[in-house]
Amino acid sequence: MKRATWNGVVIAESNDIVTVEGNAYFPESALRKEFVRPSDTHTTCAWKGVASYYSLEVGGQRNADAVWYYPTPSDAAKQIKGRVAFWKGVVVSDA
Repeated sequence: MKRATWNGVVIAESNDIVTVEGNAYFPESALRKEFVRPSDTHTTCAWKGVASYYSLEVGGQRNADAVWYYPTPSDAAKQIKGRVAFWKGVVVSDA
């Protein structure tokens, strides 16, 4: 079981993890939606495609664009469709 936490709060938890380039991709359904806010940010990865982002809000604090996902990943990255990964201080650890 992997767990993603930020500011001491569990953001996501799952046994169903796909690891790509050292990043743990959780099923989007594992996200605790009460902490997630939409973002207008997009970036492009040469082999995965266009990434979209969510920001986190926990205890009145905001972590902009701390969650990313690929809504329509390339065929080479199809294993991460419907999954999210974390950065910007979000800690992913064994639960």
